[in-house]
Amino acid sequence: MSINLIATTTFGLEAVVKRECQALGFENIKTSDGKVEFTGTEADIVKANMWLRCAGRVWVKMGTFKAVTFTELFDQTKALPWADWIPEDGKFTVVGKSVKSTLFSVSDCQAIVKKAVVEKLKQTYHTDWFDETGASYTIQVGILKDVVTLAIDTSGSGLHMRGYRANALDAPLKETLASAMIQLSYWRKNRILLDPFCGSGTIPIEAAMIARNIAPGIHRKFASEEWERIGKDLWKKARVEAYQAINYDVMPEIYGSDIDPDAIELAKANAEKAGVDDCITFEVKPCQEIVLPGKYGVMITNPPYGERIGELKEVENMYRALGGIMKENPTWSTYLITSMEYFESLFGRKADRKRKLFNGHIKTDYYQFEGPRPPKDL
Repeated sequence: MSINLIATTTFGLEAVVKRECQALGFENIKTSDGKVEFTGTEADIVKANMWLRCAGRVWVKMGTFKAVTFTELFDQTKALPWADWIPEDGKFTVVGKSVKSTLFSVSDCQAIVKKAVVEKLKQTYHTDWFDETGASYTIQVGILKDVVTLAIDTSGSGLHMRGYRANALDAPLKETLASAMIQLSYWRKNRILLDPFCGSGTIPIEAAMIARNIAPGIHRKFASEEWERIGKDLWKKARVEAYQAINYDVMPEIYGSDIDPDAIELAKANAEKAGVDDCITFEVKPCQEIVLPGKYGVMITNPPYGERIGELKEVENMYRALGGIMKENPTWSTYLITSMEYFESLFGRKADRKRKLFNGHIKTDYYQFEGPRPPKDL
């Protein structure tokens, strides 16, 4: 029996996650704002968590229905087959969100859903008491324009938590967004990559993991690893296959630099933990002093945005300097994310393409400046 699954995503990355789902062989893929839905098996739940680089979480979709009263919410929640996933000793919590809906009180909706699920499980297991000593399950009740979607979280912590970044700096770029920036670029593993504002190394590390085919979830745990329905054997098999899929013979040429020495030390430690420290060169250097290594390279970066008071002039000067460097190196391509709306005027060139993305809660644009294709013999 096929399972309905949802991969949630940052707004603007739906098409990227859809492509990832297609590459993984999932079926009946459809996208809507902030999510990609598909069907699969228990093994596909494992595969999606292990291999999706740009999704936020993977959910089992239990049902969708319209509800404008608490009675409708209770009755239709109770009608769903919760025991298919939650065993008699399972413990579960309910989280929620409501947007433009009659049922606007999230806490009340959570309480109603919790009560309905308990009643259904009592009915199914013929008991009035649950030990709750087994695996944990997080149910989400999401209501948008009076349409309720109920789902169970298979991931646990968000998929951006790869496990290699022990500590982050003040303004970390999520690993999922970094991977999406790389996948939206023309960078390939045989081209040079440079990030002159690398911080704790997220973009270079994600690029190296893509180059070596290292599964993004290989170093972490997931909520559904403890679930009876999936079983530990599927997870063990997926991990073995993921380790076998790594290609350590690939040696991409990747560079990361930053003005902050502490950031570079952190980046080196993170790269080592991710298993890619041997193919990334990190150095302490202000962006104005970078020298581009070779030709036909790709710069992918998340520079400061000038959001803090007193930073604006400094950031504007950085963008001008960066534009000057790239003008002198016309074979290079540049991909850069920033919230500064007049970035192109500082950089000195209009972007070939621009895509709206959210970096956390900050609305940004992803500017794409395409250089020429490298010669075939490169």
